[in-house]
Amino acid sequence: MGATLGEPSFAPKPPSPLLPPDDPRLQPFSFTPIGILRTPFPDRVSTPRQPHASEGAEGRIELASGLGLEHAVSDLEGWEYLWVVFCFHLNAGVRGQSSARPSGAPGVYHWRPKVLPPRSTGKRRGVLATRSPHRPNPIGLSLVRLVSVEGLVIHVRDVDMIDESPVLDIKPYIPYAEARPGARTGWLEPLAAENESAGEIPADPEPGFSVTWSPYAAEQAAYLKDEHGIDLVAPVTRTLRLGPQPHPYRRIRALPDGTLRLAHKDFRIRFRVERRDVTVLSIGTGYRERDLALSDDPAVAVHRAFNARFPPGGEPAAC
Repeated sequence: MGATLGEPSFAPKPPSPLLPPDDPRLQPFSFTPIGILRTPFPDRVSTPRQPHASEGAEGRIELASGLGLEHAVSDLEGWEYLWVVFCFHLNAGVRGQSSARPSGAPGVYHWRPKVLPPRSTGKRRGVLATRSPHRPNPIGLSLVRLVSVEGLVIHVRDVDMIDESPVLDIKPYIPYAEARPGARTGWLEPLAAENESAGEIPADPEPGFSVTWSPYAAEQAAYLKDEHGIDLVAPVTRTLRLGPQPHPYRRIRALPDGTLRLAHKDFRIRFRVERRDVTVLSIGTGYRERDLALSDDPAVAVHRAFNARFPPGGEPAAC
């Protein structure tokens, strides 16, 4: 049907030939961050996969001075949620690179055309059909709750970004324009169907896992927190709730005895899974015996003391 007289026509233009990578319309752009994010998450392993999984984690956006941003944040406090556009700054080759290729010479930013999302049950997916950080351009987008604005500092909650991630832009979330509750969920659709209840699809198509700590593991964790100020319970529980399946990016591997092991920083956490219930069995060191015996690093000294208190292999047989 043609356009009514007086109405503009929005017929699509005829298809173009395949764009070569050297097409002049694909020249690189250069962006300068307007600030950085400060969050509780120092690395990829400890960072939640999505804002809703961060359990209200607090953070702040520290904007740069001297750019006129004092005026740019005017009227921001009236919004409840903000879109934060940021850079995956820890991806290999990001700093100072102007091109993005799936493979190439050293020094060129690398991305992955297919990735293995934790919820994909072992099947690789096209990166553009995922929220993976390994993208053609290392740009992230997260929805955060606005708490307050104090000059050039924006306090937010539900952060799922690594600490010191560069911020490229901030935009308000507009519910009537952006919320689409009934939208299809691609390869996650089967998960949604499996968990459909009373004709309603839950907000998260795959429910989280229940995580409990055995008495022995809880005793080990309490020792580390009380004696050395190391809290493993919160970050390990958060990681395992999102999915305990073996996954190379999340440092989870299966062990010969049928249990699994999560590598969290310098510690190794052994656990078992029954349906959607995860039980943490024990905590171990990630250092080799030689390092424990010879190193004078204070961090290693903590592990040496931990092993003296909880000798390897000393967990109860019931575990």
